[in-house]
Amino acid sequence: MAKPLIALTMGDPAGIGPEITARCVASDEALAVADMVTVGDKGVMEKAIRITGAPVEINVISDPSEGRYEKGVLNLIDLENIDLSKFEYGKVSAMCGKAAYGYIARAIELALARKVAAVATAPINKESLRAGGIPYIGHTEIFGALTHTDDPLTMFETRGLRVFFLTRHVSMLEMLGMIKKPRIKDYVNRCTKMLRQLGVTSGTMAVAGLNPHSGEHGLFGWTEVNVIAPAVEELKAEGFDVAGPIPADSVFHQAYIGKYNSVLSLYHDQGHIATKTLDFERTISVTGGMPILRTSVDHGTAFDIAGTGKAGAVSMIESVVLASKYAPSFNA
Repeated sequence: MAKPLIALTMGDPAGIGPEITARCVASDEALAVADMVTVGDKGVMEKAIRITGAPVEINVISDPSEGRYEKGVLNLIDLENIDLSKFEYGKVSAMCGKAAYGYIARAIELALARKVAAVATAPINKESLRAGGIPYIGHTEIFGALTHTDDPLTMFETRGLRVFFLTRHVSMLEMLGMIKKPRIKDYVNRCTKMLRQLGVTSGTMAVAGLNPHSGEHGLFGWTEVNVIAPAVEELKAEGFDVAGPIPADSVFHQAYIGKYNSVLSLYHDQGHIATKTLDFERTISVTGGMPILRTSVDHGTAFDIAGTGKAGAVSMIESVVLASKYAPSFNA
């Protein structure tokens, strides 16, 4: 069976993205499940290959159809957007922020045109984006804007544990004001659709509780009684296979051992701590609710070790493996 073609974005050139991309393309694990095309800058990728010693040679192409998909070849769509005379590793840079955005935009174009089956992204730097005049805070916002998707969904997966997020990059105080019955119902609805799109058609989604022991019937708070439980009961009446609220200190373990097919986490750290404690390097972000499939490492640019060859590519490889796992169902 033909392997899916995955577009890799090089990430912020000043970070570890180029190095982990080179190592990913050279890895037997990624090569076993996917063909890969990289969107980036040739000069930076040549430096990354020298630094890492990755046994690959660059094949510059203008379209994925021109690629040589074989071991030892890094097929590169070269955007030629880095001036190496001004380039420095580990520095916030307007040039690198603009360049990173360019790689993402081109990969999205390829996915929308169905020239690739999915996009796997290396890390970018929010400060560099801002310095480069890019009007988006991060990957999710860029993908949402360029695919015309309102409020894309974020799902983390590691070792079979899937976690969605009701709220993400907001303060704890703001998060509390966002836990409303209509929002919970909307997210369960859309998360269920995303799971089906990924080929997950059976099992129960759990909604995590907010307070200790899910509030103990009002002893430690009323959010579960007044908001979450009524939302879950209405969803059940509408035919959704959902349970909750389930205390957050146990729901992630229960999902990991198979009791639930996924968990709707109420806020950023609730789900991040659970997945990253289970397996930090293999916690992969899947962006859903869009017309294209995107996976990503869930670590940063690691400016402190960029250019040293110390960065491991486990997360980037796992991003490609997960994209390859879900691409056939997503694109069916």
